[in-house]
Amino acid sequence: MDFPFKAIGFDWAHTLVDLGEEGDRSPLEKVFTHLEEKKIALPDFEVCLKKSRELFRSMIELSRTNHMEARYEEVLQYLLFYFKISWKGKVSLQELLQVYYREVYREREVFPEVKNVLQQLSEWNISMGIISNTTNPVFMKELELEDTGLKKYFDFTLYSSGLPYRKPHPSIFQLAINHFELEPCEILFVGDSLSADILGAQKVGMKTAWINRKQGQADIVPDYELISLEDLLRIHWVEA
Repeated sequence: MDFPFKAIGFDWAHTLVDLGEEGDRSPLEKVFTHLEEKKIALPDFEVCLKKSRELFRSMIELSRTNHMEARYEEVLQYLLFYFKISWKGKVSLQELLQVYYREVYREREVFPEVKNVLQQLSEWNISMGIISNTTNPVFMKELELEDTGLKKYFDFTLYSSGLPYRKPHPSIFQLAINHFELEPCEILFVGDSLSADILGAQKVGMKTAWINRKQGQADIVPDYELISLEDLLRIHWVEA
């Protein structure tokens, strides 16, 4: 097949991976258990969870206006100091983050058609990258990618938690264009968010494909609409 693009940028959550039932209680409980096993005195769990939610939700709300990513690792550091938890020398922050996010990722599953689609695109020599908004630390996202078995398909990964801005800010898309070393019009961006993925990519000149698994209504018009990622293999060039 003569695929109309030389490269594809993919969003991660809800595009390639189903997040399942996400929650913050169970991951923080895992962190508490880990600290308790090291004989570290802890505050009341419910009080700590409330403070965590209060802080993180305000960071997320702010990120929607200034496009600077909310990072849960900063919240966790705050909690450790706020509640005067004597953790230094007994456990590392990276260790605690790994405990937290291993629990978060336990519910996640790659959508059934994804591996076959990526394999076909790879055989067509299409360059691929991940451009994802995430509050997760970059090192945990790389571990997640490795665990899914999808890492081999991607030339690079860009995570907002390790960058100045999140999508739809143009800088993250411009960085992807620079990595691909192509003209924007030669790159297709695939994502589930009309405002972050589709509008953001369109503003830098990329073509766009909206993955609309729930078949909702669009107020922003993408170049292509996909019900399943398999539809990506059947697209053809459309004029701007």
